[in-house]
Parts: sequence; C-alpha cells; structure tokens
Amino acid sequence: MKKLEGAAIAAGMAAMLLASSTAQAQWGPGYGRGWGGGYRGSGWGSSFDSPRINNSRSKDSREGRVEVSRFVSSDPAAAAELGKGPVSVESESGDGPWVEASMRRTFEAAIVDALVGAGYDTLHPDVPQPQITKLKISRQVLAPGEEKRSPVSGTAAIETGTYGTGYGLGINVDLTKPRSALVSTRLDARIVEKDSGKVLWEGYATIATREGDDKWSNGMIATKLAGALFDNFPKADAIAPAREG
Repeated sequence: MKKLEGAAIAAGMAAMLLASSTAQAQWGPGYGRGWGGGYRGSGWGSSFDSPRINNSRSKDSREGRVEVSRFVSSDPAAAAELGKGPVSVESESGDGPWVEASMRRTFEAAIVDALVGAGYDTLHPDVPQPQITKLKISRQVLAPGEEKRSPVSGTAAIETGTYGTGYGLGINVDLTKPRSALVSTRLDARIVEKDSGKVLWEGYATIATREGDDKWSNGMIATKLAGALFDNFPKADAIAPAREG
C-alpha cells in the first residue's frame, strides 16, 4: 500500500513539473518581468514596437488652382473693337499695404505680355490710346500659418496583471515643417473705352499659394493669372451689361 502511495505522489509531481515547463515555453522567459520579454497579453507588441516617422502630408486641394471668370460687353459694336489697336495699362493701388509699387509693375508687365498675345499694340505709347486696361490686385488669407511644434511626441501605457506589469511607449516623429499661410491672390482687369469710360471687357482670376513658397514668386503668380484671364481672348464666360468704368 505504501508503495502505491509513493508511486502516486511521484506521478503527481511529474505532472506539475511538466505543466510548469509548458507554461514557460508558451509565455517566454521574460513573462511577468515587464516590457520587452515577450509580453503580448494586451497587444502592446504591435502598437509600441517602433517609432512612427512622418515625412509628408497631404497637399491642400486649393494650392496652385486657378479660378477665372470673364465678361464681355453686350454691345456687339463695342465688343468688336477688342483685341486690336493700341492699348495702355494702368493699375490701382490694390488692397492692403503688401501691394507695393514693384509688385504692381510685375503684374502690369504680365498683363502687357498677355495683351500683345491677344493682338493689341503696346509698343507705341505716343499713339493715341483708344482703350485702357485697368488692373487691381488683392489678397486674402485662406488659412493661417501653422505654429511651431516639437517634432517628437508620444504616449505611454502601463498594465498590471496577475503575472506582472507591462509597460509600453509609443513615439511619433514628425519631420515636416509647419505650413505657412495659404493666401489667395486675385487679379482684376477691365478694358474700357478711354473717351466714354464704357467697359468693353472685364474679368478676374484667383490662385491660392503658400506664403513664402519659392515656387510661387510674384512674377510666377502674375504670369499665371494674366495667362488665365486672356486665354482665348476675347472669349468670355458670360455677357455683362454695358456700364461705365
């Protein structure tokens, strides 16, 4: 009888040792000793394994997009005079102190090139100018610039269970620079009869660009807007009632 009891005790101890070794193989040697030892009880292994690095962001859909509207006089005889003969160019002061004289000259030069392409004569200022092209430049902030921020951010988590404590740290590295303000530049143009002041044609074009973007200098913006305004001139998008400038 004592031999049977001793055999039963030995079998029970062997079973306990087997269960213990199986559990250790399943959970790994680091189980119950904190982060990094194979703990996967809460899914931290997939969420906090390595830093997330962000090098790019999606572009605002408004950036670089040109919108244009053009109107031609409802008077057929007046409209027939468009695109021929001498014409002069004048610009108003524009809206805001940012419209400096040098900027107005840049836009005037772009309009002169567009008028020449449309069939006008801009090379003989001593000849009487029956038509005048009047310009106005304005600007509006569509979205303010982003504030400076730390390129590194992160979150930490801790979980305590029956078998120990697990720690997790998530790091996000954002290497992108803060965006400058998104600005809309608008160019208005009117072609009027010098003597009567009647408006023969008018239009405006806008473009949204980032402030300080080397890709969009004042010259590039002026060329883009002037080209859009006088594309297929004197084609217009609508008929405007005759009025004085």
